Amino acid sequence: MTRELKLKERMIAYENGSPARIQHFMKVYAFADMIGEAEKLSEEKMEILRAAALVHDIGIRVAEEKYGSCSGKLQEKEGPAIAEKMLAEVGYPGDAIRRICYLVGHHHTYTNIDGLDYRILVEADFLVNLFENESSRHAMRNADEKVFATETGKRILHEMFALDDVAE
Repeated sequence: MTRELKLKERMIAYENGSPARIQHFMKVYAFADMIGEAEKLSEEKMEILRAAALVHDIGIRVAEEKYGSCSGKLQEKEGPAIAEKMLAEVGYPGDAIRRICYLVGHHHTYTNIDGLDYRILVEADFLVNLFENESSRHAMRNADEKVFATETGKRILHEMFALDDVAE
């Protein structure tokens, strides 16, 4: 069993009883994988991106328990330590764990994006959140303008929500 498969299984077990969170991270994983492949990330960066997509929201449960809220900033605060432990247990190397935990700790921070893996994780999460939150077309267009930068992410955004087909 690969460490990625082990991580998927561990995350499903971790989110036991929360099908919405499991569905969310699996969708983010699928979009991140697709965008990363299309944008020609190296295999090493792809492994980091896929793992980060799986664990990006791992801090939600603890944030809700500790603070009664799961805001993005609280997810970023609580997630890295939990992710680090799980990633180590399934066999990720230290340098990969450090980068994945950095991404978990910044995935709701949309400034100073310091790598294509970070950019793609943010875009994949936005694609899923825009749908799950039933966001307005205004919010979609705002995300297109201010968040999306990869050619693949922009194309998926436009095609998924038919942004080019509907006049405002």
